[in-house]
Amino acid sequence: MDLDERKRHILKALINDYIVTAEPVGSRTIAKRYRLGISSATIRNEMADLEDMGYLEQPHTSAGRIPSDKGYRVYVDCLMGSEKLSNQEIELIKNSICSVIEGEINRIIKEMTKVLSALTNYTVMVMAPQTMNSMVKHIQLIAIDDLHVMAVVVTNFSVVNSSSITLSRPIDSDKLMTINNILNDKLKGLTLEEINLKIISEVQNSVTGYSEIFNEIIPILYKSLKKRDKGEIYLEGSSNIFNYPEYNAIDKAKQFLTMLDKKDLLRNLLSCDGDSIKISIGHENQYDEISDCSIVTSSYKIGDDVVGSLGIIGPTRMYYSKVTAILEYFISYLNDMLTSYYYDK
Repeated sequence: MDLDERKRHILKALINDYIVTAEPVGSRTIAKRYRLGISSATIRNEMADLEDMGYLEQPHTSAGRIPSDKGYRVYVDCLMGSEKLSNQEIELIKNSICSVIEGEINRIIKEMTKVLSALTNYTVMVMAPQTMNSMVKHIQLIAIDDLHVMAVVVTNFSVVNSSSITLSRPIDSDKLMTINNILNDKLKGLTLEEINLKIISEVQNSVTGYSEIFNEIIPILYKSLKKRDKGEIYLEGSSNIFNYPEYNAIDKAKQFLTMLDKKDLLRNLLSCDGDSIKISIGHENQYDEISDCSIVTSSYKIGDDVVGSLGIIGPTRMYYSKVTAILEYFISYLNDMLTSYYYDK
């Protein structure tokens, strides 16, 4: 970074002020509010240098300066510092996640989208798991009568599928329980890829005389464990963007809402490498529709597997330190809770 200490202090002060006010910031404002120990004239000269270097912009000749995308980038990477969440915010995150953690994962993620939007006051988009590493959690055989059995398969993600099976000969309760135990003993904890020919052969040999039970369970297993090509996108707080004066213009608002309807575009925005938080600012984004927005993205995990991703969209004067602090804690706690519920049980 080609900025000396004084320029860094001035740039940080200006961006902090602009994030709060959305008004161009002048040298007198910085001199009065931030007590940098230098005169207004000196600050004005430094701001002119920062503008020449591309870190600031002057929207009008007589106005103060506002940050450029380059200025925000230096701020995010080097200047903003870390934010500490209040005890109230921490408890809100914990209570919100704990209240919905049990159930199918798509419902959990949908509720999490609402929580995150409420915490940040920005638009939040979350992609549900694309390639869940589903495994068999439990198989239950339930007798309907002597010749009919209901087979139920439950995965570690609480996906439940069932099918009615017609038997070729009657089965008593003891035999049904034995077969039920065999299926769970052989298949519990396995993914679809792990249910190979050897496993299938072992199970078939163990349920001799009632092979139709296992033959019917195979398609149920496939339906329950198969990977999904595209994760569903959940959106919350679409109207939050209009809380910011930058989006008072009708054309700008319409462009933003139109962008949110483009699911493939949102999936591309949510594509994450690894589980670190990524911040894309203004023109760093590849789509013109969001060239005046910033997006903070990350992924969430179950165990060691990254299963989905989320993004927070706001104006470029986003409260970056607060958003990253909320997201870091939120993701960490969500990962722990999902892993505990779906893997450790």
